[in-house]
Amino acid sequence: MKSATIVLQGVILLAGIGALAFLLGMPQIEGRNAHATQFQIYFNDPFLAYGYIAAIPFFMVLWQAFTVLGYAKQDRAFSPEAVKAALTAKVCGLAMIGFVVGGEILLLSNVFGAIDPSDDRAGGLAMGIMIGFGSVVIAATASMFEQLLRDAVALKAKAEISAAEGT
Repeated sequence: MKSATIVLQGVILLAGIGALAFLLGMPQIEGRNAHATQFQIYFNDPFLAYGYIAAIPFFMVLWQAFTVLGYAKQDRAFSPEAVKAALTAKVCGLAMIGFVVGGEILLLSNVFGAIDPSDDRAGGLAMGIMIGFGSVVIAATASMFEQLLRDAVALKAKAEISAAEGT
């Protein structure tokens, strides 16, 4: 059991490193930034700043999943701390959905001038839909785990009370 949680924690760590590498590397190779300076890439694009801020809940979800696996490794999977971590993951999943919807609205309205009017918006919209679907899956899964952990903690507390009354 402990080796499985270590493997899963490694997978979460690799997912976080991969996402961070993507966030840092993508602006460098994106078409419109191909000949831009570092300052122009990172400080003249408000949509990029929005994307970085929107990534915070994703990394928080990864951290909460890593934490819950740590509790499982310590045989404390059914603890109030694990319930709190699952609740935080659910809230972060919902925040990710909100950021995706906001990004799609910004993309469609072109508030920041993020895209050239002659560009096709379909790619950005498709990416938003995929990320949004993943965010819904994360929020739903975290909600399910939160409820399961909450029920397990309540059962554990009830069993402890029954054991204390029986002795």
